[in-house]
Amino acid sequence: MSSSHPLGRVLVVIPTYNERESLPITVKGLFESAPDVELLVVDDNSPDGTGEWAEQLSASDERVQVLHRTAKDGLGAAYLAGFDWALARGYDVICEMDADGSHRPQDFPRLLAALDDESIDLAIGSRWVPGGSVENWPKHREFLSRGGNIYVKVMLGLGINDATAGFRAFRSRMLQALDLGNVASHGYCFQVDMSRNVIEAGGVVAEVPITFVERVHGVSKMSGSIVKEALGRVTVWGFQKRGRQLTQIFRR
Repeated sequence: MSSSHPLGRVLVVIPTYNERESLPITVKGLFESAPDVELLVVDDNSPDGTGEWAEQLSASDERVQVLHRTAKDGLGAAYLAGFDWALARGYDVICEMDADGSHRPQDFPRLLAALDDESIDLAIGSRWVPGGSVENWPKHREFLSRGGNIYVKVMLGLGINDATAGFRAFRSRMLQALDLGNVASHGYCFQVDMSRNVIEAGGVVAEVPITFVERVHGVSKMSGSIVKEALGRVTVWGFQKRGRQLTQIFRR
């Protein structure tokens, strides 16, 4: 499918697992806000029929494709599979978006508009910059997100206010420059992993304020194991970075 979007061919990757209720609402809103983008649903063999619904939509709308995976293998693995699929097909911009309605489709054009600046390699829809906000979020979730992002800032020094955000737009040139095979994070730590890889590769990141909305349908995938993975990996990466800095100092 050819694209009339000024940025070229734009693909939105939405990973799904048991999102049969929320996905139709998200897709409808996305195409109302950005009718000239394409969509790849990456379904991890959802038992609730999410993948089957996406296939039916794909049969009637050429903008929609479905990538079926055989098992639930984590958010990171699903996105990496989507990135590989998109890069192999020559998309110019590859985006991430949740299926559960937490990322408002009306914010999507603003995310893409950040890439009008040719120097920007990654645009992040951020909750924690001026103009960003959350709606109907439990206080413990807000504390966890704010605290986690402060910890990432201190340990990794990325200069990003919302490194855990999953509403993103990458230029394909940036993804091609990364060694995606070395990205091993499975849960929400995947977003931090991608952020640090972009920064370390010399990429330029822009944060765009969005309103993040607590899901109405389905069940959150956040769990204690996901939090532990993120905490552990960020700590290791932070110490590795400090080690490299000390090595450079001693070599001087």
